[in-house]
Amino acid sequence: MNRILMAGIILVALLSGCSDRKGTEDAPQKEKRPAAFASDGELLDFIQQTHLNYMWEGAEPTSGLAPERIHMDGIYPENDADVVTTGGSGFGLAGLVVGIDRGFIPREEGVARLHRIADYLAAADRFHGVWPHWLVGPTGKVKPFSPKDNGGDLVETAFLVQGLLIVREYFKDGNEQEQALADKIDTLWREVEWDWYLNGKDVLYWHWSPDYGWEMNFPLEGYNECLITYILAASSPTHPIPATAYHNGWARGGNIRSSSIAYGYPLILKHNGAEEYGGPLFWAHYSYIGLNPKGLSDQYADYWELNRNQTLVNYAYCVQNPKGFKGYGDNCWGLTASYSVEGYSAHMPMMNDLGVITPTAALSSFPYTPDESMKALKHFYFELGETIWGKYGFYDAFSIERDWYPKRYLAIDQLTIAPMIENRRSGLPWQLFMGAPEIREGLGRLGFNGYQTQE
Repeated sequence: MNRILMAGIILVALLSGCSDRKGTEDAPQKEKRPAAFASDGELLDFIQQTHLNYMWEGAEPTSGLAPERIHMDGIYPENDADVVTTGGSGFGLAGLVVGIDRGFIPREEGVARLHRIADYLAAADRFHGVWPHWLVGPTGKVKPFSPKDNGGDLVETAFLVQGLLIVREYFKDGNEQEQALADKIDTLWREVEWDWYLNGKDVLYWHWSPDYGWEMNFPLEGYNECLITYILAASSPTHPIPATAYHNGWARGGNIRSSSIAYGYPLILKHNGAEEYGGPLFWAHYSYIGLNPKGLSDQYADYWELNRNQTLVNYAYCVQNPKGFKGYGDNCWGLTASYSVEGYSAHMPMMNDLGVITPTAALSSFPYTPDESMKALKHFYFELGETIWGKYGFYDAFSIERDWYPKRYLAIDQLTIAPMIENRRSGLPWQLFMGAPEIREGLGRLGFNGYQTQE
């Protein structure tokens, strides 16, 4: 780490500061919560602004990045209140661009914050250019995610870089300060050694540690949330991977295709054949903050059909409610990874349904199911109301069946909401990311079609 640069970042943060979260969590929050809106557009404005605020007012003060979690009860596991998430911050970066573009965040203030973030990321711990899953906010040092996970996390880095490229594209033709920001981000992007994480093989690996090497042994095979990792790795101007790693590794030599049909919808791709009803809905969100699935296809899938079908299966399952959980219905649906009555869990239809609804599942699916998502939004906001609402929007998850309403947030759920709603409204994050010349070249190398004509 560049310790002099990190020390400077810490000093600047202390002097100018993000909003200090400490002291705001112990007392109940009395937030302004409008009872009515003039239009659906006004409602969506409010929802987007409130949720992206998790990484604006709620940011960790030194880094400007997203806290891994914010617990309004002030109780944190293992004293990790100062831990920031790299992947969740990538989603948050896209949300900050939305906030600046819609006027929720003053442009100059937004640019200053983004400079701080870029400087912090340049000085923070990296492993062959790859950031870890977690960083200790005040120091920029790695916070191990698990005993052997104390090095680079390629997937979380991909989520972060996706957001960084959205920022770069938005500001690259701006004023002097904005162009300088774009240049900083370009340097960070070029320093990621995607090819190192091939481990000498024809598939990307999720983790590498300077202490444990490749011992975690997690090859990235589809289908799951990790598609964006291969897109970025193939698009790198400095450390690209060969297309064969995508086809032989991610697509498992064609074994990625699925013949399963649920509720009349073909699932198209499979995760080792395990999910007959589709996986958790974050599979349709994390890689698609910037990657536009509309019209996007390759020899394995039409990615719009893939994501829409997965979302409709999730919706239909909750409407059918085969396990009879209280509250499920056409206005209360959405299974994805979140907090749970049994600890953190990747909720999904049938295979892992614990009676827990996670608001981000329906809200981040706005591009695929706008009517169904809007109905869920209105139910969550107007009917369930303050039971599941707080300072940074809807709490992470709830269970009417178990009378379980924790006042807690997770970055990876909270911060996909604003950019995915924006992808339904204006398509801005999609336009920016898909406009990056390296991404278009990388998609071509991997054999994707349809992206040339996207709006």
